[in-house]
Amino acid sequence: MSLGYAEKLSYIEDVGNVGMVEYFDPSHVLREKIDQLAIMIKKSKHLVVFTGAGISTSCGIPDFRGPKGIWTLQREGKALPEASLPFHRAAPSLTHMALVELEKAGILKFVISQNVDGLHLRSGIPREKLAELHGNSFMETCPSCGEEYFRDFEVETIGLKETSRRCTVAKCGTRLKDTVLDWEDALPPKEMNPAEKHCKQADIVLCLGTSLQITPACNLPLKALRGGGKVVIVNLQKTPKDKKASLVIHGFADKVIAGVMDHLNMQIPPFVRIDLFQIVLVQALSNDKRYVNWTLQIASAHGQRAALPFIESVEVSFLDREDYKAAILDKQPFRLKRRTAYNKAFEMVLKLNFSDGCGCPSLEIDVPVDFKVSTDCFDFDKDYIFQKLRDKAVLESRCGQNGVIERKTILTPRSDVTTYAIVTNVVQYSKTCKAALDSLSNGDHKKRKASVTGTGSSRKRSKGSSKCKS
Repeated sequence: MSLGYAEKLSYIEDVGNVGMVEYFDPSHVLREKIDQLAIMIKKSKHLVVFTGAGISTSCGIPDFRGPKGIWTLQREGKALPEASLPFHRAAPSLTHMALVELEKAGILKFVISQNVDGLHLRSGIPREKLAELHGNSFMETCPSCGEEYFRDFEVETIGLKETSRRCTVAKCGTRLKDTVLDWEDALPPKEMNPAEKHCKQADIVLCLGTSLQITPACNLPLKALRGGGKVVIVNLQKTPKDKKASLVIHGFADKVIAGVMDHLNMQIPPFVRIDLFQIVLVQALSNDKRYVNWTLQIASAHGQRAALPFIESVEVSFLDREDYKAAILDKQPFRLKRRTAYNKAFEMVLKLNFSDGCGCPSLEIDVPVDFKVSTDCFDFDKDYIFQKLRDKAVLESRCGQNGVIERKTILTPRSDVTTYAIVTNVVQYSKTCKAALDSLSNGDHKKRKASVTGTGSSRKRSKGSSKCKS
């Protein structure tokens, strides 16, 4: 989970057992259990997976109850662990992506998560097949119409409180609320009801990386037993539900799932993260109509007042215009005000410098500017563009691919808004999977790299082109 999330929770004295001892099955036992689990999954008709913090530790997110967990260290009066990268840049683990492949193959029917890190949604699990019992640190919801907003930044509040943004659905406009539960908040029926339904239908509930201590969520897997289903637990610590389980595996979730996928002869898909940003150009004619007063803003697609967490700074320069002064925008909002001749088109070059956790250090985009352009609006096929970007990123094993997904003009005042989609991370799991299989000794668990960094092309560019810089 997020350290910020843990710090926002109301204080309570009793958080349950912490500092729990970790157990590791011997390598030969681990292999046997992995094969047994793979056979169970292969025969399964209704597989449900129940996840906890243990599936995200390899993403650089600390757990709560382990030897170095957040609550363990708090109780011992020690400093909290430092996250290895910004929370909003965490990439899904091998386990997250394996679940995506199992769902696409029709094997996995539903995922129930106690995590608030948003990684199941970011990995590609369909929202309708996911119950996030404790909420999502990156999700806002409209209490009026039910619309959900999945953000690229961590929502500032928890406890189902109102945020600073409003619903954008036509004729709604209700102030949004965060979705993360505090200690006293009840589990939402919207998440709890389908979770309970699928557990009752399940022939296998696979519990991954959870100590199964938080009630009432921890009792959900047991509902499978009433219909003849089985419970399997993969966790480093012992749990109160171990005696009810048909199979208990003490091992790292990534190693266990890598072995299962290998046994099933299934590939773990790469993770490709696509982020959005907007280039907003606002213009107004001078009184004598000889000049244009214009403002450039590099803005979030979640609203011009929202932060852009993955952009550190923006460098603005102008091609073939030595009389136009370059600028560096290093504070948000990234905004530049200028005055230029009305009848002269020009081309800007925007160098976006990315924050820590992105696979590319920077990206350059050429932006043609002509204040006499038409007011036509274009809404491109987003799904097609996203898939094209993903395919290219995987093929090239690097990030930086980008494309326009929307252009629109607002007449009063005249604003041209262009929305870009950009690949900011690519994670390949094939080597990680092989390494996990080759080291089933259950020894030290080393943190994997969270991205594959791209390299740039030559300096020469054609009009309208862009490239990733290394």
